[in-house]
Amino acid sequence: MPQLVLELFSEEIPARMQPGARDDLKRLVTEAIQTAGLTFDKVAAFATPRRIALVVDGLADGQPDISEEKRGPRTDAPDNAVEGFLRANNVTLEECERRVSGKGEFWFAVIERKGRPTADVLCDLLPDAIRKLPWQKSMRWGEGTLRWVRPLLRILCVLDAKTVPLDIGDGVPCGNVTSGHRFLSPEPFEVGFFDDYEKTLQLNKVLLHAAHRRDLIEQSAKDLVQGKNLQVKRDAGLLAEVAGLVEWPVVLLGNIDGEFMVLPDEVLSTSMRSHQKYFSVVFPDGKLAPFFIVVANMEAADGGAAIVTGNERVLRARLSDAKFFWDQDSKETLESRVPALAQMVFHQKLGTLEDKVTRITALATEMVQWVPGADRDQVRSAATLCKADLTTGMVGEFAELQGIMGRYYALAEDEAPEVADAIAEHYSPAGPDDDCPAKPVSITVALADKFDTLAGFFGIDEKPTGSRDPFALRRAALGIIRVVLENNLRLPLTELFTHADRHYRDAHADALRPSDEISSDLLEFFADRLKVHLRGKGVRHDLVSAVFALGGEDDLVRLVARAEALQSFLQTKDGENLLAAYRRATNIVTIEEKKDRRSYDGAVKPELLDRPEEKALHEVVSTGASAATAHIAMENFTGAMEAMAALRGPVDAFFDTVTVNCNDQAQRENRLNLLAQFRATLGQIADFGQIEG
Repeated sequence: MPQLVLELFSEEIPARMQPGARDDLKRLVTEAIQTAGLTFDKVAAFATPRRIALVVDGLADGQPDISEEKRGPRTDAPDNAVEGFLRANNVTLEECERRVSGKGEFWFAVIERKGRPTADVLCDLLPDAIRKLPWQKSMRWGEGTLRWVRPLLRILCVLDAKTVPLDIGDGVPCGNVTSGHRFLSPEPFEVGFFDDYEKTLQLNKVLLHAAHRRDLIEQSAKDLVQGKNLQVKRDAGLLAEVAGLVEWPVVLLGNIDGEFMVLPDEVLSTSMRSHQKYFSVVFPDGKLAPFFIVVANMEAADGGAAIVTGNERVLRARLSDAKFFWDQDSKETLESRVPALAQMVFHQKLGTLEDKVTRITALATEMVQWVPGADRDQVRSAATLCKADLTTGMVGEFAELQGIMGRYYALAEDEAPEVADAIAEHYSPAGPDDDCPAKPVSITVALADKFDTLAGFFGIDEKPTGSRDPFALRRAALGIIRVVLENNLRLPLTELFTHADRHYRDAHADALRPSDEISSDLLEFFADRLKVHLRGKGVRHDLVSAVFALGGEDDLVRLVARAEALQSFLQTKDGENLLAAYRRATNIVTIEEKKDRRSYDGAVKPELLDRPEEKALHEVVSTGASAATAHIAMENFTGAMEAMAALRGPVDAFFDTVTVNCNDQAQRENRLNLLAQFRATLGQIADFGQIEG
C-alpha cells in the first residue's frame, strides 16, 4: 500500500518549538486524512533544527466509492421546493425516483460519488494542514502571506516515490528533493521511500530522530569523562534543548580556567547552561570539576581542537563577568542592600519589595509559634534578608540564582547557617518536582512569603481565572500545601490569612477588598488546590469537598487525615452500604421536610419507639454519635469510621421493617427525627451529600 513522505524544510527552528510542531503536524495530517475517508496503517513524525518530517504507511490507494440516498420533498410540493432540493444535491429531476414513504410520495435522489485517487486528495488537504500548523511565534518574509516560525524554504512530498505537487503559495517549491547537513553535506538529493530518506540523511550527516541525537550526546559525553573518573551532571532539559540545536552532534570536552573555580558551583553551571548550553562535569562527590561538555554541529579536521579553544575563550569572558559580579557584590552586606528594595516594585497596588520584606518579617515572626524548632531571631534575620540579593549584580545577570546567591553572601558575612539556608530555600517549592524546605527557619520564611503573596493579590482581586495565573498564585498555594503536609504542620489557615491581610491594611487599605471576603475566597482556593494535590496521591476530590463542607476546618493535616480515613472506609462493604443508607435517609427526610414545610431536627422520644428495629437504631445512633465525637476529638478518624460501621446493620433492619410515613403523625414525626439524627451523626465525619458515585 502507498507510503507518504512529507518534509517541511526551513531555516533553523527553535529547539523548544520542535516537539510541538512535530506533534501538531502529525495530528493535523492524520485528522485531514481520516476526514477525507482515507485509511492508513501508521504514522510517525520527526523534527530536526531545519526540518519537520512525517511518514504515513499503508495509505489506501484512494477514497472509497460512495453511494447515498437523500429524500427530498413530496412529489406534489411547490416547484421552488423541488428545485432547491435538486440544486443542493446537483441532480436533475430525471435522475430522481418517486417512492412512497411514510405519509406520502416523495422524490429520492440516489447520489453516486466516485472515490478520488490518494494523490489528488493529498494535493487538496496537505496545503491546508501545513498552513494550519500553529506556532508560539511566527513570521512573514518577503511579500508572502504564509506565516511560519522561520522562512519555509521548500517542501518534499512523495507518495510511493512519486512527487505530489503541493501548492501552499508564496513561491514555496515542492518536489522530491531535500538536503543534508548545512555545512557538512549541503548537496541536494532525491527521495523515494522513507527508509532511503532516513538512511541517506544519515549519510549526509543528519540524524532524523531526536531520541537518537539525545542518546548519542549522552553516551559520547559519558565516554569523554569516564577515563578521568568524572561524571556529566544530569540535565534532561538541557539535553533535550541541545538535541534540538544540532543535526549531527559532535561532543567535545573543554577546560575551565582555575581562577574561576572559586565561584560557587551554581554560578559556574548557570553561566555555562544559560548562555552557552554547556553541560557541567562533576566529581563523584557532586562537586563541580574544571571541565565542561560542548556539543558542536560540526565535524572538524583537527578533531574539534579549534572549536574547543573558541568555546573556552567565550566561556572565559562569561565567567570573567560572573567573577566581577561576585567580587563587587561581596563589597556590600545583604543588610545594607535592603533599603535598595524600595526602588523595586512588587505590585503597583501593593507597594515595593521593601514593603513586602517588612510584611514577611512581621508575619514570619508571628508564625514561629506554629513551626516547632523555629528560632524567632533567626526567622526575623532570614525574613529581613531574603530578598536582598535581588539588588546584586549576579542576580541581575542570572535571575535564576535568586536566593541561592543570598545564601552564599550570607555565609560569607557569618550569618547562621539556618539563616543562609532559609534565604536560599524560601522560594521553594517552585514546582511539583522541587524539594520542600524541611528546616524550621526555612519553613517559616517560605510560608510567610507565600501567604503574603496570596493575601495581597486576593486582596486586590487579582485571582487566577481559567488558565490565567500571571502571579503564579496556584503555585504559591500548592507550595504552602506541600510544605505543611510534608512537615506535618498544624497551621490554622484562616488565622494566617487574617494575619497576612492585616499587614497590608495600614498602607493599602483603600485598595483591598473586605477581609472576610478575602479569607473566604482563599479558603475555597486552597480547597481546590488541595484536590489537585491529593489527586496525584489517589485521594478522590469529592471526599475533600465532603470534609471541607463541614465548615470551620482549616487544618490541612487534619483535613487530609479525614479524607484518607473516609476513602478507606468507603472502600469497605460497610462504608458502601452505609453511604447508600445515608442517601436513602436523607432523601426521605428532605422530601418530607419540603412537603411539610418544616425541619425534622427535634429530639427522638424513646416512648414512641414501638418496634425493636427502631429502638435498636436509636440506641446505636446515640452511642455511635458519642463514640465518633470522642474519636474525632482525639483525631482518630479511623476509629470514628469504625464507630460509624456499627450503624450499618441496624439501619438496614430499620428500612426493611419500619414504615416511616405511617398514619400515626406523632410516630411519623419521631421516626423522621430519628433518621435526621442518623444523618447528623454521619455528618460529624463529613458531608456525605458531597460524595459522588
